Amino acid sequence: MTAPGNVRGAAATPSAEKPVVGRSTQVFAHLGLILFSALATLPTLLIIMNSFKDRLSIFSHPFALPTPSTFTLDGYHTVATSANFALFFLNSLTVTVGSLLLIVLTSSMAAFALSEYRFRLNTLTGLYLSIGIMVPIRLGTVGILNLMVDLHLVNTLWALILVYTAQGIPLAVFVLTSFMRGVPRDLKEAARIDGASEYRIYGLILPLIRPALGAVTAISMIPIWNDLWFPLILAPGEKTKTVVLGASAFLGQFVNDYNAVLAALTLAIVPVVILYVVFSRQLVSGITGGALK
Repeated sequence: MTAPGNVRGAAATPSAEKPVVGRSTQVFAHLGLILFSALATLPTLLIIMNSFKDRLSIFSHPFALPTPSTFTLDGYHTVATSANFALFFLNSLTVTVGSLLLIVLTSSMAAFALSEYRFRLNTLTGLYLSIGIMVPIRLGTVGILNLMVDLHLVNTLWALILVYTAQGIPLAVFVLTSFMRGVPRDLKEAARIDGASEYRIYGLILPLIRPALGAVTAISMIPIWNDLWFPLILAPGEKTKTVVLGASAFLGQFVNDYNAVLAALTLAIVPVVILYVVFSRQLVSGITGGALK
């Protein structure tokens, strides 16, 4: 038979090991996240660092930081004199901001209607919009091109804005509907009793779902900025090129000028990284809020 003291000691051992196991799991989880973050950010950091170095240093010391002896802006000078990147950047900014505004406006209105009103086709309409999440919009490229030709929108920024708006609406409606259903109904009913119109109630709800709006903006922004497919098909003109399309054309022209190539890639990457950092907190808040719901 086992002594009572030994029984108590044996029972106490697992409970004493649990905190150690929990801490070790957290350590491994954080190490994995740190490793993944390093693998994800290292290529971008290498591109930015090497864009400020001369060609010899790019190949001899690719992982070294620029020094006074290796620092150069020749790549950016070539980009500035050989391509109209200021116009390309302005086109991308116009298309991205315009598309995001339309996505947030139309999707929030649709989400408000689906979450607030009960009508016969409510569920069917929500399912119909959800199909857009599963079906890539590029499958309809030929039809979209024919439509833009009929509307005389080829080689215009409006063609890209309308396509990206249609691309982003399904996911945005799906996310915003979930958040709007979580808004207490008593608040909306109190506003109606006070005489507020439906548009006024819609405006009052928007600040309450700010994390969801930020998440939708961050999720929709990166595919719009980084897209090469639709700018190449719908707006390949010199005056309507986006920064990604302009950088691709530039890379083909200066494929052996590595300073210029890295400078062009940096100009295409950095803006979207900055915008993503700005909206990252809202993205995390929106995702965790949706998970808790």
